[in-house]
Amino acid sequence: MPAPLPNDFLLSVVMPVYNERATLRAVVAAVRAVPVRKEVILVDDGSRDGSREILDELASLPDVRTFVHEQNRGKGAALKTGFSQARGDVVVIQDADLEYDPNDYPLLLEPIVRGEADVVYGSRFLIDDSKQGHDHDQWYHYLGNRMLTFASNLFTGLNLTDMETCYKCCRREVLADIVIKSRRFTVEPELTAKLARRPVRIFEVPIRYRGRNYSDGKKITWRDGLAAIWAIVRYRFVD
Repeated sequence: MPAPLPNDFLLSVVMPVYNERATLRAVVAAVRAVPVRKEVILVDDGSRDGSREILDELASLPDVRTFVHEQNRGKGAALKTGFSQARGDVVVIQDADLEYDPNDYPLLLEPIVRGEADVVYGSRFLIDDSKQGHDHDQWYHYLGNRMLTFASNLFTGLNLTDMETCYKCCRREVLADIVIKSRRFTVEPELTAKLARRPVRIFEVPIRYRGRNYSDGKKITWRDGLAAIWAIVRYRFVD
């Protein structure tokens, strides 16, 4: 039985948006449908495909707040903006595609609400047979993710199965003094390294996942993998 949420509990969903016109309305609808009191913080990171116009429509919804970067600055910059605007008790990162299922929010929140964790990662590799619709990335993304997680664990001392996951769920005060320096996808190892240096309890839970390919709009490349290796080493020693 999931732990009940306090009546005044508020979840901040921070969603970076970059050229996600095809999925933006659907993912925001899915987030809003989750029965948890929440604010949805959309940060458009210089989109040029019409996503900005959709954000203008969504801004009229009572639980949606939108922010705009006039130029593309990267996922790290979008998260930095979103975190600075969050007002909730807990903050969760949500990509603007349909790879991750917002219905997993209660699962991510439960260890925090029970007082057992300060940070919860949603792992794509902790397979729960009771979940339907689970899929993996293409094999080279899968292998790359596992290698990066191994390297991150080696430098942080953590024992994660999925460091690169989008679903990082944190008590807001945990993020308060973290200054994000990464521009692109190196924000994932940067956040993990900085959380590992703090006296916080980090849990993992299994989540649903449906990987997409480049024709569907996937943006991460092998260059981001190389940059992530450098970030793992850098943020082990430099804040």
